Amino acid sequence: MKLGEKMLMGLIIVGVLIVIIVLFLSVITTSKAYTYKHTVDPLENNPNISENGRIKNTDKND
Repeated sequence: MKLGEKMLMGLIIVGVLIVIIVLFLSVITTSKAYTYKHTVDPLENNPNISENGRIKNTDKND
């Protein structure tokens, strides 16, 4: 093999390795994102909710 062919083969191998590493890291990140436990704050003691459970009018233009 000529020097140019060896360099091209090395460049292709390095490129494929980079693609595999990026794909692996993307799969790990996505997997962690889907396993994250989301929480929602409870409604009690919320100043924007009235006693009957409806949202209070907070519009300042009224």
